[in-house]
Amino acid sequence: MFFSNRAITKGLLAAAVSLLSLLLINPVQANPRYASIVIDADSGAVLHQDSADAIRYPASLTKMMTLYMLFEAMERGKMTLDTPMKVSVHAAGMPQTNIGLRAGDNLKVRDAIPALVVRSANDAAAVVAEALGNSEANFGRMMTDKARQLGMRSTTFRNASGLPNSEQKTTARDMATLSTRLMKDFPKHYHYFSTQSFSYKGVTYNSHNRMVRNVPGVDGLKTGFIRASGFNVATSAKRGNRRVVAVVMGGHTAAARDQHMAQLIDRSLNPGSRANQVASQKTPARVTTAAAAKVSAPAPAPAQKPHQQQPRKADTVVAVASRHNPPVPNVQTPASPPQSQKAQSSAKEGWAVQIGSYHEPDRARANAQAAARLIPGEVAVTEVEISNRKLYRARLVGLQENQARNACQSLTRQGFGCLVVRS
Repeated sequence: MFFSNRAITKGLLAAAVSLLSLLLINPVQANPRYASIVIDADSGAVLHQDSADAIRYPASLTKMMTLYMLFEAMERGKMTLDTPMKVSVHAAGMPQTNIGLRAGDNLKVRDAIPALVVRSANDAAAVVAEALGNSEANFGRMMTDKARQLGMRSTTFRNASGLPNSEQKTTARDMATLSTRLMKDFPKHYHYFSTQSFSYKGVTYNSHNRMVRNVPGVDGLKTGFIRASGFNVATSAKRGNRRVVAVVMGGHTAAARDQHMAQLIDRSLNPGSRANQVASQKTPARVTTAAAAKVSAPAPAPAQKPHQQQPRKADTVVAVASRHNPPVPNVQTPASPPQSQKAQSSAKEGWAVQIGSYHEPDRARANAQAAARLIPGEVAVTEVEISNRKLYRARLVGLQENQARNACQSLTRQGFGCLVVRS
């Protein structure tokens, strides 16, 4: 009998260990809301994915798109940090979490940004939505249209905050795409996502995002939670010369979510990890960079080496200038004289630091020149077509690999977002 009880006890222990292993190894079986993805920010290679294309609720990760729309309005000159936005009865009535806005108040853009990032304030999200879209419902349609333009094919927005709505859906892959585009399209604003506290009307609010202060290398982005979604987080981390963008959705608790994200980041940035071996083999990207044309469908992209894409017919070198010489004002096309061909060749050889993609060539050139005042390199502004939109990609070119990586690190320390790419 004693032997039988002991055998039963050992059997139960073995079963418990097996169950625990199952939960750790395959979290999606234990948690149907779980999804995750990690991508290499430089190459776009997928380093890890689990249910990355499964439909999920974004919760307050939605506010990343609200901020994308706000940053875009600022880049286009429609808004400035000092622009006041009227607080409506609808916005003032938004449930927690909020910053206590009252109908008739004005909220400046400079206060709305940290309110969204740090406090995840639903009332501030509604204010931005109404300022840019006249109504939150219309703004939701604008957000969805923008998502399609960015290649987020599985995302639908119905509000600016992420508050529960059965039609507001996304995927981990789409949220990784959005995170990447925020960094690349608005490098001057990316620093907001590392903000840990801000004060408004005498009240100091602390960030929900513990990843930034607790995990080495993490410098943004956003957390989110509603009951239907579980605990979500979108994160970017950089260690040494490598940066990853990662999304975890459906955590049972904030602590469990953060711990799992930290493990994914460590595994992806550890030089001896399998994830790094995948990246070193230059796995084809499934979440593209801002310089790529379109985010691929859930099926794997055709095998090709990153950074060796065939030149698009739409690509046109707009200007190439050193940090000491002004750019040539006129557009230079591939059919231009030999001097233009030399500039075009310079932009396509060696390594480069990518600053971002912009709607106006002047803004792209200005941001690249601002970066060129801080690091070496020639300014190259190239016209590209991304998701059927004409954009202008700003890079500093003519660098060796170690120069480009050191330069990007220096820019990051000074508040710029950047990527190291083969040009």
